[in-house]
Amino acid sequence: MISYTFSRELRLLTPAQFNSVFTNPQKASSAEITLLAMPNGMEHPRLGLTVAKRHVKRANQRNRIKRVVRESFRLNQYNLPPVDIVVLVRGGVLELDNEQLRQLVEKLWRKLSRRFNG
Repeated sequence: MISYTFSRELRLLTPAQFNSVFTNPQKASSAEITLLAMPNGMEHPRLGLTVAKRHVKRANQRNRIKRVVRESFRLNQYNLPPVDIVVLVRGGVLELDNEQLRQLVEKLWRKLSRRFNG
């Protein structure tokens, strides 16, 4: 049975793990969100989130964005190639409701998968 958890091994945890993605990433982006990805040599994708205070001022708004992106990743993890993904958020993301944000992120997952799977 497939497990749809978001366990510790599916996360980028240390600054070194984030920095390795920033060196020479593949990108998938929209006006509000950019995904940076690098192959990780593992058998599963990993996710790191950065929601800057200067783009999203309130903590509850930052948490909402992170919650929606994490949930989308959790449900789509088996469709993604084995890469480390860092999600960068820009200010325009506040105009999106949860459903629009989820649809945008899922579109970016597909775009990223095409980049790595050919």
